[in-house]
Amino acid sequence: MTEDIYKTIVKSSESIYTERKSKFIAIALPVCTVEEIKEYLEIYQKKYYDARHLCYAYVLGHERKCFRANDNGEPSGTAGKPILGQINSNELTNILVIVVRYFGGIKLGTSGLINAYKTAAAQSLGEATIIEKTVDNKITISFEYPFMNDVMRIVKEEEPEILSQSYDMDCFMQLSIRRSFMPKLRTRLDKVETLRFVNEE
Repeated sequence: MTEDIYKTIVKSSESIYTERKSKFIAIALPVCTVEEIKEYLEIYQKKYYDARHLCYAYVLGHERKCFRANDNGEPSGTAGKPILGQINSNELTNILVIVVRYFGGIKLGTSGLINAYKTAAAQSLGEATIIEKTVDNKITISFEYPFMNDVMRIVKEEEPEILSQSYDMDCFMQLSIRRSFMPKLRTRLDKVETLRFVNEE
C-alpha cells in the first residue's frame, strides 16, 4: 500500500451474531480522535447498560500506530485482540469496532469467545463500505495580486483543493494536496515572483 493512502469506512455499520444463546452486537464506526472514541463508548455503554460486556478495539492515523484493544472483563486476549485482528486483516484505520455481549447462560470457553468476537467484528466490517483516502498536506501561500494568473494556472494544472482564499493588496491561499504530489506543487509555486510560503502542515 502506498504510504499516502489509507483505508477506512464511510459510515457506521452494525450486525448481530449469536453463539450458544450469547448475543453479540457489533458496531463499526469511523473515528478520527481518541475523544470521539470516548464519546462513542459512553453512548453505547448507556445504550447497552444491561449487557454483560462491551469490548472494543480501535486504530487511528494513516500510519496505524495508534491502537488499543479492550476485553472489558472477558478473559485476557479473548475479545479486544480478535476484534483488533479483524481491523488489521482489512488494513483499516480511523475506526472503532465495539462488540456488545449479552450472556446466554452457556460458557463459551476461551477458543469459543475468541471465535465469537472475531466473527462478530468480521460481520460488522462486512456490512461496512470501505474506501481509500489520501494523506493530504496543506500549504498557505502569499503573493501579490498581479501574479494571480500565474498561481491560478498552476492550481488548475496540479489540482490541489483550495481550502480558503483572500484577495487584497496581498493575496493569501490555503491549498491541500495529496502528500506525494506536494513537492511538485511547491516547486512550481516557488517560481512565481513575489510568492512566499506562509505555513505548511
